[in-house]
This record gives sequence, C-alpha cells and structure tokens, in this order.
Amino acid sequence: MINSGTGIDDSYRPLPSLYLTFLSIWFISICSWTAYTYKARHFQWNNLQWALTSVPLIKALQLLLSFLFWYSCFNFQVCSLWMSFGVYVTGVLFQTVAFVLFLLISHGYCIMCERLSLNERRTTAALACVFYLTLVGYKACVPYFSVLMLLNYFISFYIIFHHISQNLLVLREQLSIIENEDVHTMHDAVYKKYTMLRKFQGAMQIVAMAEIVIYMNMDDSSDNYWIRLLIREWAQFCIFVYIGWIFRSQDLAPHFTVMPATKSKGDILVPPIYSIEMDAATFKEFSSHEWHIGLPTSTSRDESSKDEVLVIIQHPRAQRLRKLDVFSHSADSSVVSDFNSNSSSDQV
Repeated sequence: MINSGTGIDDSYRPLPSLYLTFLSIWFISICSWTAYTYKARHFQWNNLQWALTSVPLIKALQLLLSFLFWYSCFNFQVCSLWMSFGVYVTGVLFQTVAFVLFLLISHGYCIMCERLSLNERRTTAALACVFYLTLVGYKACVPYFSVLMLLNYFISFYIIFHHISQNLLVLREQLSIIENEDVHTMHDAVYKKYTMLRKFQGAMQIVAMAEIVIYMNMDDSSDNYWIRLLIREWAQFCIFVYIGWIFRSQDLAPHFTVMPATKSKGDILVPPIYSIEMDAATFKEFSSHEWHIGLPTSTSRDESSKDEVLVIIQHPRAQRLRKLDVFSHSADSSVVSDFNSNSSSDQV
C-alpha cells in the first residue's frame, strides 16, 4: 500500500462518484442482458450472445476496482498499488476481448457460419496476442509503442472492415440470385443477415473514429480529466449497447439458422437446385449421423403444414467444396418438393 497523505489533486475528487455511477449502469446492463438472453432462448440461443456477455463483465470489474482505488485514496488516504495494477490489467483485457469479439462478428461467427475455420481461428488468436502485448506496452508508456499501437489499430480495423465487406458482398450476390430466379424462400433470412452486418459496419466506423480521437487527444492535464473520462465511458457504453442490440436474441427470419457448421476453403459458389422423391421410410433414414438435419422452420399457420421441416443434406465426404442441398418435406406427403433454396457452404 502506498500512503498518499493529502497530496491528491482535488480535480480527481469526482472520480469515485463517476466510477460508481458507471459501475451501476454496466451492472444493470449485465443483469438485463443475461435475463433477456435466457428468456428469449427459444427464439435464438448461440455462443455469440454469451460471448458478448464477457465485455460488460470485464468492464464492470474494471469500474469496481477503479472505484475502490479512488475511494480509498480520498477517504482513507491510502492508495493500493495492487488495486491500481488490477485496474490496468482489466482495462487492457477489456479492450482485447472487445477487439476479439469485433473480429469474430466480422468473420460472420453465428451469422454466416457456426464455427470459424482453423485458419481463421489461428489468425484471430495471433492478432489478439499481438494486440494485447502492444496495448500493454502502450499503456506502460514504453518508447515507440505509441507508433506500434497506431499501426496495430490500422491493421486491425483493415481486417475487420475487409471481412465485413466480403460477407456483405456474398449476401448481396445471394439476394441478387434470389430475386433473378424468383425464389423467395430464403430472402428474409439473407436480408436479415445483410442488415445486421451493415449495422455492425456502421458501428465499427464509429469505433474507428472514436479511437482516432482518443489517440489524438494527448492532453494529460488533470484539470478536465473527469470530463474526458465521462465522455469516453459514455461513448463505450453507447457503442456496446448498440452492438448488443443488433445481435441480441430475437425472433429472427425463417431459415436464419441455416448455415454451414464451419467455413470451408475455396471460392464462394451458389450450388445447383435439386429435387428428390422418397417415401416416408427413406426420409427417416436421414437422421443418421452422416447427414445434417435442420430445425423445424415452418411459419405457416395452415394446420396441414405444422409438421413441415427443413432438411439440409450434405455429402459426408466432401472436403474442398461443400454443397448444401435444401429440401422441404411435409408429413402428409411422400414427396419432397423442390425447395429452391440458394444456400451454400460459405453462405447461408
């Protein structure tokens, strides 16, 4: 413990109240997010929602340590070195986790695919490590790390915007094919994915501008420190609330969850459209482990279509290019009609 006596600048006196206020706001957000996600789990429940929970948790821990540090300084005249170190570590961890989540979303995690490819996972892990180490050196005021941090931000945002643009291009091509072929079965799902990524792209543009403003503001004076802190904390909170609102658990468009399990290498192609006839006994055999069976997705209110399910048949030995063939089957019919979907292994 470092005894600070009465030598603390009075300009820092609003900090305990400020940190306590934002701690309360983030804590309420955590509880609301968790309760809403659990309540809406029958609509959508995937790893992305729970991964987003880690951001407010780490932020709340940082704010708690910051409040305790400054409160003890002003009220007990004792500033804890270990507590200040905890604030430093949690701050770096918060920014790193947020950056990793931005990368995952830009890759289309839980939107374009259920899991990233091995190469994408390795690249994300490597970028996260480099970002963390660079941020540690920058926060510690190590010489030349400000330049490295600027370069790191440039590369990171370039990668994020590049992947977002690629996914938006894929979805635009799908929408174009659906409109040209007059096939509207998957239109709402594809358009919903496109809208979500477009909103995320706008949020990332705001984040990039905010980081530039913070980086350019090198004023270290204590006179208006609490004002700069107030603006920064509000900006972070509003950005993450907006991103959380975009990717919250909700009643999505039909067939939104139809996506490849893992991104595959190769060109992004639209597979051909197939139709097939089979009897009920043959249809039941598709529940074997060699085939991937989709979830019930019928939204028709007609009583005769309540048992309709969506079946995705994937060749079990396809390695380079995985072609997903989508069929529709009704319980009162022995014929699986042409579903006319335009899903692909790297798309929907």
